[in-house]
Amino acid sequence: MDAGTAVTKRALTRDALLSVVAPMFNEAANAAPFVEEVLAAVDALGLPCAHELVLVDDGSWDGTSETLDAIAQKYPGALRVVHLTRNFGHAAAVSAGLDHARGAAVILMDADRQDDPAAFGPFLQKWQEGCEVVYAQRVLREESPPKRALFWLFYRAFAWMANVRIPLDAGNFALLDRRVVKQLQALPERNRYLPGLRAWVGFKQAGVPVPRRARYDQQARVGFRGLWTLAMNAVFSFSYVPLFVFRIAGLLSLGLSLAVILFALYHKFFTGRAVLAWASQLVTTSFLGGINLLGIGLLGEYIARIYDEVKARPIYIVDRVVEPPKH
Repeated sequence: MDAGTAVTKRALTRDALLSVVAPMFNEAANAAPFVEEVLAAVDALGLPCAHELVLVDDGSWDGTSETLDAIAQKYPGALRVVHLTRNFGHAAAVSAGLDHARGAAVILMDADRQDDPAAFGPFLQKWQEGCEVVYAQRVLREESPPKRALFWLFYRAFAWMANVRIPLDAGNFALLDRRVVKQLQALPERNRYLPGLRAWVGFKQAGVPVPRRARYDQQARVGFRGLWTLAMNAVFSFSYVPLFVFRIAGLLSLGLSLAVILFALYHKFFTGRAVLAWASQLVTTSFLGGINLLGIGLLGEYIARIYDEVKARPIYIVDRVVEPPKH
């Protein structure tokens, strides 16, 4: 948030609502401890308003659905469980959670206990001071060195390529004002990267340094393929740099081909030396073939995303919503 920018003070009044949203996939063993930790953290804030916890079961098959339904009965009126018909992926589950949250402020977090609920207080303080997006900046990651290095490299490469300003080391963990949630809901795209969309919609934003804790069972639910898909969605949704790089590569290959032609003509007309055709042809053909395949692959990524948008399928499908009423 720029210095000198006018801000609007706000507060969670008695008739307001705070929402906490978390997608879940195969988290049966973790569901109860997570819910207890989050609700305890919210209660510790001493807010005058009510709060709700919206959990999205993203097609789990390990008993998470039944576990969440049982937990919901223990917290009537404070817990809502949204069951999707199948596993639609993390980004879709996040969208489902935002669509079912009703709070004036919505805190979005992961359910693997890497996001620390102790950040709720600083989030709300920034929001009450006038910020409409407050995101966690991961100042420390309790993960393996290779994984930390890959995340560090991705965030900086993506920030350099993106056509909007992307905060470094900021994932999904954030507080969103109701105005921001409405704008995110209005966006029609299906290949979603929430930190990018959050930056794209604008509004007053601020970061809060938050250490990222170790996952409770050290078994990530999103594997390499899922992380790769998420990274590709980020790059191809918010950057045209891959196409620019391909154009540069095309110009370089054209220059290389021209140099080979001039080299052959020089020896033919001035030195009379024979040029070994098989070597030059092999190098040139391999180089140009690689460039063409790379370009086709990059274009294919953009076209595939256009195809997904044209099909206009829903991002997710809800099977049922469990919300025990207050007694």
